[in-house]
Amino acid sequence: MAKVNDNYLKLPGSYLFSTIGKKVSAFQGANPDKQIIRLGIGDVTQPLAPAIIEAMHSAVDEMGQADTFRGYAPDLGYDFLRNAIVENDYKARGCDIAADEIFVSDGAKCDSSNIQEIFSLDNKIAVCDPVYPVYVDSNVMAGRTGTYDAKSETWSDVIYMPCLADNNFAPELPKETPDLIYLCFPNNPTGSTITKAQLQEWVDYANKVGSVIIYDAAYEAYISESDVPHTIYECEGAKTCAIELKSFSKNAGFTGVRLGYTVIPKELKCNGTALNPLWARRHGTKYNGVPYIVQRAGEAVYSGAGKEQLAKQVAYYMNNAKTIKEGLASAGYTVSGGVNAPYIWLKTPDNMTSWEFFDFLLEKANVVGTPGSGFGPSGEGYFRLTAFGTYENTLAAIERIKAL
Repeated sequence: MAKVNDNYLKLPGSYLFSTIGKKVSAFQGANPDKQIIRLGIGDVTQPLAPAIIEAMHSAVDEMGQADTFRGYAPDLGYDFLRNAIVENDYKARGCDIAADEIFVSDGAKCDSSNIQEIFSLDNKIAVCDPVYPVYVDSNVMAGRTGTYDAKSETWSDVIYMPCLADNNFAPELPKETPDLIYLCFPNNPTGSTITKAQLQEWVDYANKVGSVIIYDAAYEAYISESDVPHTIYECEGAKTCAIELKSFSKNAGFTGVRLGYTVIPKELKCNGTALNPLWARRHGTKYNGVPYIVQRAGEAVYSGAGKEQLAKQVAYYMNNAKTIKEGLASAGYTVSGGVNAPYIWLKTPDNMTSWEFFDFLLEKANVVGTPGSGFGPSGEGYFRLTAFGTYENTLAAIERIKAL
C-alpha cells in the first residue's frame, strides 16, 4: 500500500500567499464593485525591457531554423550566460567566482527550497524571524524541523533568530550552534540590510563553527547605500562557508519568465565532501535546464542597453517605495525598509494583529498587503507592503490608507 510523506501533514494551513489569495477572492466576489489595489505579493508590474524583448525575439527566430535550433539546454546553464554572470555579478565586484560554480535555474524560490536536499536530515537550521516562508516549509517537508507548536508558531528543531526593531530587524549570532544558516539581504520581508562588516561577522562565525550559510541575494539590485554588500563573496572566507542564491525576477522583471542561479564554490566542503559536485549531480538528475530563449534573455540583462533600461525600472520601483514610506510616515505609521529594498515594513496601528490589519485594509481601503505574522512569530504586529505596483496604484493606495 502506498504511503504519503507524513511531513506534509505537519504543515500548518496553506502557503501564506495562497491564503491571502483566497481571502481576497472571497472579498472581491462579495464586493464586485470594489477596485482592489494589490501591494501584497512581490510581483512586478513593469513590462520586460526592450533589450530583453529583442534578445528573446532573436532567440525565437534561431529556434525556427534547423542550423540554429536547440533542444535540451545544458543542465547547468549555457556558457554564454554563466560567463556573463561571472563577469558582471562577481568579477566586476572583485569576487573570484568561476563559471563552473554557477548553476542556472528557473528561479531562487526553487533553489532555496531544493538546496536542502544535499544536506543530511539531522542538520539543524537557523532562520531569521520573520522569514521568507519557503526556507522553513521546505525543511518541514524534508522532515528536518521537529514538531510544531501552534501556540508559539515555532518548530522544535529550528533555531529562530528574532529580527526586531531593537536590532534594526537584523539577526544576531545564535546562542545555539546551527548547521545551516539562512540569510536574506536586502531582507524579505522587512527590507532591512546589514553592512559588509556585519556580514563578515557571519562568515567568520560560520567558518569557525562549521556552518553553511545559504545566502539569498534576490534583491541586491535595489541596494543604494555603499556599505551594503551585493554578494556574500565580497567577504573574506565566504567561499568556504556560503552558498548564494540569485534571481532575475526582481532586477529584470522575470517573475513570469523564470530565471535564477545558485553559486556553490568548489572550496565549500562539509566534513571533507565538496558540495559543488553534489549540487551538480542533483541538478543534472532532477532538472532539464532553463530554455535557450530565456537564457538569451538573461544574457541581455548584462548588455549595455539592458543595464541602462533595468536601472530605470529599479528606480521606478524604489520611487514607489519612497512614496509608500513617506506617505505612511506622514500619517503617523512607524515604518522601515524601502531604502535598499522594494519592501516597506510597518507596525500595525492600535495594537491590531497582523491579520486584523489585513482585514481592516482590505475592507476599508480595498488595499491588499501581507500580514507580518505570516513570516513568523516575530512578524506579529507588523505588515509588509510591496513597491512593485504601478506608481498610480501605489499613490492611490497610500491616499486611501491615509484617509482611514
